[in-house]
Amino acid sequence: MISVADLQPNASMQDPFVPFRRADPARPFVVAQLGQSLDGRIATITGMSKYINGAPALDHLHRIRAEVDAVVVGASTVVADDPQLTVRRVPGRSPARVVIDPTGRLKGPAKWHEADGAACFVITASTVVSLPPGLQHIRLDAQKGTIAPRAIIDALFERGMKKILIEGGAHTISAFIDAGCIDRLHLLFAPIIIGSGRNGLDLAPISDLSGALRPSTTLYPLGEREFLIDCDLRNSDGS
Repeated sequence: MISVADLQPNASMQDPFVPFRRADPARPFVVAQLGQSLDGRIATITGMSKYINGAPALDHLHRIRAEVDAVVVGASTVVADDPQLTVRRVPGRSPARVVIDPTGRLKGPAKWHEADGAACFVITASTVVSLPPGLQHIRLDAQKGTIAPRAIIDALFERGMKKILIEGGAHTISAFIDAGCIDRLHLLFAPIIIGSGRNGLDLAPISDLSGALRPSTTLYPLGEREFLIDCDLRNSDGS
């Protein structure tokens, strides 16, 4: 039987950002975050996603950005949402902004590379790209149009970005989890059931539950009935 105490945050770690501050500087520390409904949807079947999560989850996302050196999204997220990827809702500096664009889809101005003092990088598989002023280019090899997540993490770490947020979209986050590149996964749940639509995660299929990920988890209420489940993907609780 589950008691009320079981639903309280872990008393030994009341701050979900402690792992960020204790991260070993000799290796990358990578966190991914997903805001979603109670049934694991990040958008309706028509693609509507603003706003599934409310202010508490958005505040938490901005706190993550303020803790890391770089925030990473895929080109599809830029095309669909035109995000700023800056810290605005909480005190702190904005991290470097990185977009994964293997095939050079991005054209024209976008909010993510507006000049504000933060470094902006685009990662492609092409040696020849035409970039707006201020953008820095990282070229990495691709296999079947996909750049390996580990190669991306290594390239950013080599450039001094030790703490990295993989923010979106769902395909990008899933690819980094499948590649074993994520240390912590922050799942932000809103008190809403959508019933159908886009899933938050789409990992490689498994045939047996013995192959399922079983991370140690900690629950944190965020306010306004939203909550965070912090998943330690480097530590299994064995349950």
